[in-house]
Amino acid sequence: MRIQKSIHLAWNMLTNSKLRSWLTIIGIVIGIGAVIAIMAISEGAQVSLADSLGGLGADIMSVTPGYSTASSGGGMRKLLETTSSDDEDQENLTKKDITVLKSISNVKYVVGEVSESADIEYEGKTITRTVTGVETEDWNKITVDELAEGRYLQKSDVNSVVIGDTLANEMFDGIELNRFVEIEGKQFKVIGILTEGSDIYMPIDRARDILEDVGDVEFDSISVQISDATLSEETMQEIIDKLMMLRGILKETERDFTVTSMQDVQSSINEMMETLTLFLSAIAAISLLVGAVGISNTMFTSVLEKTNEIGIMKAIGAKNKDIMRIFLFNSGMIGLVGGIGGVIVGSLAAMAIGGSSSGTTSRGVTGSLFNSGAIVTWELIVGAFVFSIAIGMIAGAIPAYRASRLKPVDALRYE
Repeated sequence: MRIQKSIHLAWNMLTNSKLRSWLTIIGIVIGIGAVIAIMAISEGAQVSLADSLGGLGADIMSVTPGYSTASSGGGMRKLLETTSSDDEDQENLTKKDITVLKSISNVKYVVGEVSESADIEYEGKTITRTVTGVETEDWNKITVDELAEGRYLQKSDVNSVVIGDTLANEMFDGIELNRFVEIEGKQFKVIGILTEGSDIYMPIDRARDILEDVGDVEFDSISVQISDATLSEETMQEIIDKLMMLRGILKETERDFTVTSMQDVQSSINEMMETLTLFLSAIAAISLLVGAVGISNTMFTSVLEKTNEIGIMKAIGAKNKDIMRIFLFNSGMIGLVGGIGGVIVGSLAAMAIGGSSSGTTSRGVTGSLFNSGAIVTWELIVGAFVFSIAIGMIAGAIPAYRASRLKPVDALRYE
């Protein structure tokens, strides 16, 4: 029997048992649709995350007080493990650390920062936000925050601040350039507004004066920009070695500082996203298992209904492989139709979820996970079709085999 004839007979079996076939197909549609939606949303989230972290600068590293086990590990462990030293034992960063960092060959700029929450008042409205004091000499060179209007802080600035657009236009009712805001009872002139964010930046010396819990010489963090991002790992290790030498630390576990880079953060979050996607996809795949059982049940029923016809085909010369091929094609068609429906339903669901979440106003890296749209790739679509057909044919293999082994005499006598 020709393959074209087998396909034709298989299609007739599908169309002549519409209700039973469509009930089976719905199970495949739900399973494939759920997997497509989850994978598409995950892909969109990872792309959006890469764009967000890419904007933070792959050539930027941060040195903070206190040793975190995350700094020496990889993967999702970086995000889950806690610091291994108590806050009381953490030695604050000082000018000595900045001097050592500047001596490293691949280091381009080094900027110390202090930060603390403070009350910001404008036109009778008060909001508590983070105020960051920066060394203005190189801050405009190392920062990845872009200006919407105005300018960055300069060395000559004293009572001046740069603020984020969210603070200026959403938290307050429109703060314009050259207007004054009150921070902890002191007046500061707004000389620059960033394209996003809600923090406030001011000269570090002025921040030390008005912020209560900020020391006179210590830094809360030190930002480092390197010249060659491809040497990120080597430079990070050199930073660790030199700071340990400066502090007289011999053992890795005795470190009282942490060095992190945006590349580490990105790889950690990506790994966490992939694990989460795999977990959710595994849950969605349970419905595919249910659909596969439905296909098997439908095929067993079809074999019983077509027993007489199988006997007739065998009596006129059909071979076992011909009968098996017909039923395998029939189960594969059920999987294919379910796959087509699943791709359509899953794509629409992913776009609806991604589109509705993109209207939120979440900020930062975490917000980017929820603001991203869904991405349905051709690889995902083709993979869904192949997988759905495979599920159908595997589920129909046993019924097809049983049909092919029927003896013509027994099949003709079956009622």
